[in-house]
Amino acid sequence: QVQLVESGGDLVQAGGSLRLSCAASGIIESIQAMGWYRQAPGNQREFVAALTTGGSTNYADSVKGRFTIARDNAKNTVFLQMNSLKPEDTGVYYCNAFSYGLGYWGQGTQVTVSS
Repeated sequence: QVQLVESGGDLVQAGGSLRLSCAASGIIESIQAMGWYRQAPGNQREFVAALTTGGSTNYADSVKGRFTIARDNAKNTVFLQMNSLKPEDTGVYYCNAFSYGLGYWGQGTQVTVSS
């Protein structure tokens, strides 16, 4: 199994930046990809960014050019650097890990962007 713990969410003004962290533990070597999703009130959870163990990245169109996903293998941590934040980026951000057909989720961290 894989356990994920997110951190870094906060209240920030539009145009500001935040860096989210996701620390993974458990059977780390089984992880094939990690990513970030978000859920705004009243909305479904949506994809934000993903990073495979091979280094490939993928981003939602709404965050391309503003968000960057990266990892620190030594710390088993994935980061989401978020720049030029907009009010529509507000939501609970969840870390996800994909391992042998199973998806694992963290508890989420709240990001609020004020206008």
